[in-house]
Amino acid sequence: MVVTPRLSIVVPFYNVERYIADCLDSLARQTLGDFEVILVDDGSKDASVEAARDFCARDGRFRIVTQENQGLGPARNTGVQHAQGDYLTFVDSDDLVPRHAYEIMVRSLDATSSSLAAGNARRFNNTYGVRQSYVHRIPFAANKPATHVFDHPSLATDRMVWNKVYRRTFWDQFKFEFPAIRYEDYPITLRAHLEAITVDCVAAPVYYWRERESGESITQLKFQYGNLADRVTSAEMVLDLLDKRAHELRGLVHRHFAEMDLATIVQAFATADDDDLGPLVALGRRLSSRLLPEVLAEATTFQRLEYEALEAGDTDLLRRLARFRAENHRRVEAVRHPTLPWRYESQYPGLRDSQLPSSYYRLPRAELAVRTSVTALDWTGDDLVLHGTAEIAHLPVDTTNTTLRLALVCGRREHRLPVTLTDRPGPEEPLAFETRIPRRVIAGLPDWAKSAWIAVDMRSGWVRRRDALTPGGLGYPLGDRVGGKWVQPVRTPDGRLTLQLRSGTPELTAAGVDGDDLVLTGRIPARLSRPELRLTRSAGDIVVPLRRERGVVAPGQREVTMDDFTARVALDDLIDAVNPDDPFLDRTVLVPRIHDGADQTLLLITGLRAGVMAARGGRVITVSRSPGQYLNLIEGPARVTADRIERSADTRRLTVSGPRWPGVSYDRITWRRFLPNSDEGIDAPCAITLGDDRWSAEADAGAMTGVGDAPNWTLFADPGDATPYAVQTDSFLLARLPLRVGPFTLRPRSGILHLETD
Repeated sequence: MVVTPRLSIVVPFYNVERYIADCLDSLARQTLGDFEVILVDDGSKDASVEAARDFCARDGRFRIVTQENQGLGPARNTGVQHAQGDYLTFVDSDDLVPRHAYEIMVRSLDATSSSLAAGNARRFNNTYGVRQSYVHRIPFAANKPATHVFDHPSLATDRMVWNKVYRRTFWDQFKFEFPAIRYEDYPITLRAHLEAITVDCVAAPVYYWRERESGESITQLKFQYGNLADRVTSAEMVLDLLDKRAHELRGLVHRHFAEMDLATIVQAFATADDDDLGPLVALGRRLSSRLLPEVLAEATTFQRLEYEALEAGDTDLLRRLARFRAENHRRVEAVRHPTLPWRYESQYPGLRDSQLPSSYYRLPRAELAVRTSVTALDWTGDDLVLHGTAEIAHLPVDTTNTTLRLALVCGRREHRLPVTLTDRPGPEEPLAFETRIPRRVIAGLPDWAKSAWIAVDMRSGWVRRRDALTPGGLGYPLGDRVGGKWVQPVRTPDGRLTLQLRSGTPELTAAGVDGDDLVLTGRIPARLSRPELRLTRSAGDIVVPLRRERGVVAPGQREVTMDDFTARVALDDLIDAVNPDDPFLDRTVLVPRIHDGADQTLLLITGLRAGVMAARGGRVITVSRSPGQYLNLIEGPARVTADRIERSADTRRLTVSGPRWPGVSYDRITWRRFLPNSDEGIDAPCAITLGDDRWSAEADAGAMTGVGDAPNWTLFADPGDATPYAVQTDSFLLARLPLRVGPFTLRPRSGILHLETD
């Protein structure tokens, strides 16, 4: 008797020997055990086949099908023909799937009877770590069971096939089949969303999408003509479907094509061969002619120039614009009209020597916007001190003709802040400033206030703009207690820097290791009747008993009485090497919450300025913090980890250091840059110093500018007998960044240290 598996996982592969074993291992670890994996060998010429056969020999749920090379779409179709499960999903062979992904989606489909379930996705590589996938951030921001693309329109831009589980009867009913082109996903996924009775949206990440270590590159395959031709063919299939079935979704999808696909075509002119210029123009016109005029009219001045150059067939201008974009110019100055002083003209390529009229170069008011960034934040005994930059986009910063005013805003109240202009790195750089927010002013904010923000009023010549101060690269700012409230700087969803005023919130005041236990101490509101501490993770919550001492009044607080608590949890209870939530970093983030009946609250860290780490059998438990300074516990493998940064007096030399763990190699720690369009890199070695319980790595950043013309370096550990990996950083250390180091700026990217040129 043949037992039908619940889920069929189709994995086509072609020449991916470096990644396929990790991909298949992530499938073998799934908590939903009732599945089959159909491996479709699409004519591989490398050792991928041996790795696939090895999994088939070790695990009866894996089987292999071989065919001549036909491409990803036909290979997926072959896999579907051999699939026997009640549900169907697809995986690309260089990606990873979180351990609980299929259990979550199948369980959701069982509960709702929807046609398909779709979930969030993460991008990943060693250089930039793990981060939210841009195209999935909006459609899967929240759980939405049994919804539909007409009720949740952002699903219309959910163009990938692999973050979904389909009901097999649904797939067969509508005879879905992948076309034999690249970018074959979108026509299938949009049609599936339209045909579905309902769709389950899952906010949890269900898929890890790999990208090259070198990141996006102008030389990548996506800019080759054949690739772009398939991209346009795929877009035309989607646009035809919208015209027939979903007029109400056209604006959203057309805008998406303009921002993503048409932009890619015009970027290709930067490196295109002369023979490809004419065909590229025709290709761009094919797509732009299908897009709604109002969508193109919404474009920025620069994007509009690209579109108009396409229409005019001006390949010289298209090449200049594409190279201009590829060079990532930070500033393009505008020139004021000689007789109409309120009108400004951008100085983009082609202003006076192209076929386009000068009116296309006119800058609308919206593009002359104030741009700000906080570069440092410090608490002193009297003030919150902010250092930052400000400019009005496209306008020169002339200190003799520029004014800057800042104010703390709470409701309708505004308090003017002092502004001191500081030295700029160069004449083309934005205005640099320092401002101080007195603690007494923060303490004097009304009791009802939950937050305050900083207004920026800037004038340059005839142009005056007002907006909110933004945090820039300040990802993990430190908060402090002011009066009876905790003041926490945070980045709000609209991008502004906001001071959140928190009171009566559970707090962590100390953490440490006592023998075999992790000990957490803090305060909770006395009003809680049955508080308990739960550590949330995908494998299930860990409940930690609280020892409570009643009647303690928090310093400076009169309205809210707080009780002290102590919680002890065995380190061994936190270790779970078999079930990590993150299949790439091999770790789990446990989120502590205080539960009181149906209510639950995160714990604000008020008493720590550095992480607490404890090694246990090749794993490490870390008391960490979120960007909003809430408590996280991270359980992961023992690897090279940084928790201190020192910079020499001349700012050229940088020393990074951290704790040493048994069994971890510290012999080779380097700053590494990856070659364009490659996973291969070159190294700038560090001088390593090893102590009994610490390591340090010193590098001369000034000497790194001449090594391979490197714009970006990442701190790597190379164990020798294992795969090199990016050094992870204690999240408390990230509050000190960004930091100027010689010709570079030291910045964190998803918890990884980067030396970047501006």
